[in-house]
Amino acid sequence: MAKLVYEIVQHDGGWAYKVGDTFSETFPTHNHALQAAETAAAEQRVAGSTDGIQYEDAEGRWHDELAKGDDRPDTEVSD
Repeated sequence: MAKLVYEIVQHDGGWAYKVGDTFSETFPTHNHALQAAETAAAEQRVAGSTDGIQYEDAEGRWHDELAKGDDRPDTEVSD
């Protein structure tokens, strides 16, 4: 199972959460960013429906896969 860590960081004159190299929008306070990260992390754990997905890889090739709705990541918020 994949694990996603939501890290609260200073960003663009305010605060944001970051997962890997991706930043959220900027929030005015640390607490606002923390609350948004907790919400996003909780939503990531919710199972969905199994569905087909398409994506392009780094070499420009397209792939079709079946994404299982119950294959959800473990999440953590790091303050």
